[in-house]
Amino acid sequence: MTGPAVARLLGREVVSTTSLGGATRVDLADGSSVVAKSGPTVAAEAAGLRWLADAGGPAVAHLDAADRDWLVTRYVPTTAPTPEAAEAFGVALSRMHAAGAPEFGSPPPDGPVDAWIGTAPMRNVESDDWASWYAAYRVLPFARTARDAGTFDADDVELVEQVCARLPELAGPAEPPARLHGDLWSGNVLWTADGALLIDPAAHGGHRETDLAMLELFGLPHLSRVRAAYDEAAPLAPGHAARIPLHQLFPLLVHVVLFGGGYVGRALAAARAALRAPRH
Repeated sequence: MTGPAVARLLGREVVSTTSLGGATRVDLADGSSVVAKSGPTVAAEAAGLRWLADAGGPAVAHLDAADRDWLVTRYVPTTAPTPEAAEAFGVALSRMHAAGAPEFGSPPPDGPVDAWIGTAPMRNVESDDWASWYAAYRVLPFARTARDAGTFDADDVELVEQVCARLPELAGPAEPPARLHGDLWSGNVLWTADGALLIDPAAHGGHRETDLAMLELFGLPHLSRVRAAYDEAAPLAPGHAARIPLHQLFPLLVHVVLFGGGYVGRALAAARAALRAPRH
């Protein structure tokens, strides 16, 4: 039960609980509120929140307590985003990425190798080469899981494999490992009175263009301002706009695995667009 677990972890009296879908808002007797969640993903998420909080970038959900089974973060009211908040977010995101990671695929300190993106398993195995790592540990596992589930057919998998075979030439100029949020779609960016606040990370070392491409998937308020401010603070490599489909291929494949055939068309379209992108 959520209420007793939060009372135990915080040592404070619980007044009420309200479902938020995959999490629960818990109102406390002292007038404050927290958000609690449980399940196999919480250890990786807690480690990710700590790592991102140390990066000097955007604010992240404040971790009040965590154990093997539960994660409790501070509840923050949301508000409408402003252009100024979006620009500040872009600059802060560039700082978070620049904080770096030891390797591509590095988990956060104390984070598990076998982690999660949403509710999909995701392995954090380290490599010094982004193209081979992205193929082996981000793209191909999800394409093959979709095939095994009958969501992809052999031609679909072959198309994704073509992208992976050409990744060294499609990847663009070499970049150092960035400290990624890892699941940076618009729903994981909350807008508060103090600006953007990141929640629900799948944090790892990766390519900074992946986080930026995820922001494009389902739209983000004032996204053009976010990208412009980011690019001014930490200029992106030539051809970055053409590589957006390549970096979106991973999260779209995750959606194929988690949510089924409705995302097949978008994933395959991203694969074809990645193959058409000019080389730089």
